[in-house]
Amino acid sequence: MARVYNFSAGPSCLPEDVLKECAAEMMEYGTTGQSVMEMSHRSKAYEPIIQDAEAMIRKLMNVPENYKVLFVQGGGSTQFAMVAQNLGIKNKKAAYIETGVWAKKAAAEAKHLGVAVDVIASSKDKNYSYIPKVEKVEGDYDYVYICFNNTIMGTHFEYIPETGNIPLVADMSSCILSEEIDVSKFGLIFAGAQKNLAPAGVTLVIVREDLIPEPDACLPGTPTMSMYKTHADNDSMYNTPPCYTIYVLGKVLHWIEKNGGAAGINKLNVEKADYLYNFLDSSDFYHATTEVGSRSLMNVPFLTKYSNDLTKAAAKVDEAEQTAEQKAALAKEKEINAKFVKEAEAAGLVNLKGHRLVGGMRASIYNAMTLDGVKALVEFMKKFAENN
Repeated sequence: MARVYNFSAGPSCLPEDVLKECAAEMMEYGTTGQSVMEMSHRSKAYEPIIQDAEAMIRKLMNVPENYKVLFVQGGGSTQFAMVAQNLGIKNKKAAYIETGVWAKKAAAEAKHLGVAVDVIASSKDKNYSYIPKVEKVEGDYDYVYICFNNTIMGTHFEYIPETGNIPLVADMSSCILSEEIDVSKFGLIFAGAQKNLAPAGVTLVIVREDLIPEPDACLPGTPTMSMYKTHADNDSMYNTPPCYTIYVLGKVLHWIEKNGGAAGINKLNVEKADYLYNFLDSSDFYHATTEVGSRSLMNVPFLTKYSNDLTKAAAKVDEAEQTAEQKAALAKEKEINAKFVKEAEAAGLVNLKGHRLVGGMRASIYNAMTLDGVKALVEFMKKFAENN
C-alpha cells in the first residue's frame, strides 16, 4: 500500500527522509552493533546523540547562552503543572490569555496548585476563533502564559505580548520550528514533540536560567521530577530519557536545517497554508472557522455549507428543545462530514475529522506535510463539493 497523506493533529506525519534513515539504522546504529532503542542512556554511544539534539535546537532557534535546553517527559500537559510549580513561586499569581482548550487547561492546573490565575483576555465569546490583542501586561504576576498556536481552534499569535520584566511562558507544541522566533522575548518555551519534532514521548523545554528555582523554592510538595533544576543539573538524564524519540528528534532537526532552517521551513509553510486558505475563502461550499489575522499555518479547521446559522442555533439548545428543522439540519451536517472523512480516507487523505468543539474537518499541515499533499487535499475538496 502506498503511503497516505496524514493530516493528523498529532502524532503527525514525519519527514520521509527521516523515516528512511531511521529504518536503515534500526538494527544497527553506526558501528555500535545495536539499535538506538537498545542503548544505555549512560553509554558513550548515546551521549553524542542527545548532545547533538541540544546543539541543533540551540543552532536552529538561536537560543541565548543563558537559557537551558531540556528534554523531559510527560507531554505538554505535564508542563501545565511544572510551569506553575517552578515559576509561580514569588507572588503565587499569574496572568493567562485564554485562547482555547489548552490555555484553559493550563490555567486550571495552576489554580489547582494554589496559584491565583487572572484571565486577562479571552476569545471565548466567539468560540476561540481569534486571538485577542493584549498590547501590554503589567502587575505583580510571576509569569504571563500563552498558547502560541491553538491546535484545536486553528489560531496563532501574530504578535508577542509585551510583558516587561514579567516572564512570558509559551506553549509552542504545535508550531515549534515552523517559523523564526526570538527566544529572548520568552522566559520559557515548551513543546510536545509529536507534531513538528519527533514521535510522541519527549517534551522540549527552553528556560532562562534565572527562572530555574532551587528545590526548596518551588511550590510546596513539588516532586523532584517536576523541578526544572533536576533536569538542568543532570543534562536531561536524571532518569532514563525517551532515548529513541530524542534520536529521531535530532534527525528531524538536521532535516529542518537542510531545508533552510526555520526561515526556509516557514516559507514552505506559508505557501501551503495560503494555498488551502485561498481555496477555502473562494469556495461557496467550504469556509474556514478562524478569523483573518489569527490563522494558524499549522492547523486549518473548516466547515461545509451544511454547517450554518441553523445548525449553530440548534447546537446551543438541548436536543429536546430543537425544532424538526434544526434536527434535520444537524443530521445532514453530521452525514456530510462523515461522508467527507470516509471518502477522503479512501483517496489516501487521512485523519481529517474535526475536533468535536469545532466540528467539520481539520487539516493539520505541519512541517513534514508536503505542498503536494495540500494540493491533493484541495483537489479532493473540489470534487467532493461538485458531487455534494
